[in-house]
Amino acid sequence: MKKYITIPVFLLMLSGITIAQSGKEEIKTLLEQRDQQVKELLGPKGTEYNDTQRASLKEMINGIIDFGAMAKYALGDTYATLDEATQKEFVELFGTIVRDQSLNKLDIYRAEVTYKSITVDGDNAEVETFAELDEIRTPVDYSMKKQNGEWVITDLILDEVSTAESYNGQFQRIIKRKGFDSLMKTLRKRAARN
Repeated sequence: MKKYITIPVFLLMLSGITIAQSGKEEIKTLLEQRDQQVKELLGPKGTEYNDTQRASLKEMINGIIDFGAMAKYALGDTYATLDEATQKEFVELFGTIVRDQSLNKLDIYRAEVTYKSITVDGDNAEVETFAELDEIRTPVDYSMKKQNGEWVITDLILDEVSTAESYNGQFQRIIKRKGFDSLMKTLRKRAARN
């Protein structure tokens, strides 16, 4: 009797390991391909970019980021209090600002990336890497989620600083001091500058 019970349990465990392994490979391949494509678009150090090239770089660098999830976390409890139109505008403004900031220091995307670990738990994953540029090694980690069969980044942790948490701190300070409308006004100005 025990044999019949343990075999299905073992098969379930084995299938879980296989799914986790395939998830790890899927994520690593996705990130490696994206890294290679960005490096090809960047070209040699010192390259000047026109508006079309900068737009392509911006899309390639940010193409697998779920700005909705990141923006929701960055705004915290306030997000749920907003109507749908305001939520949509907030996500769009947030995405525009993060995308524009991603082009501030393009050399960072020339770094050599070493994968330290990829942990998959169902549709969630944590990725730990090191990016090395000019002999400076920086930890770059990702929180990821599988949505509609595709892995997306929900947070980027650079040198142990979470992008979503960092924005959350900034946004909460503005909301407490001046209110949500003031935050939106600030975001609209920042998004329009770029």
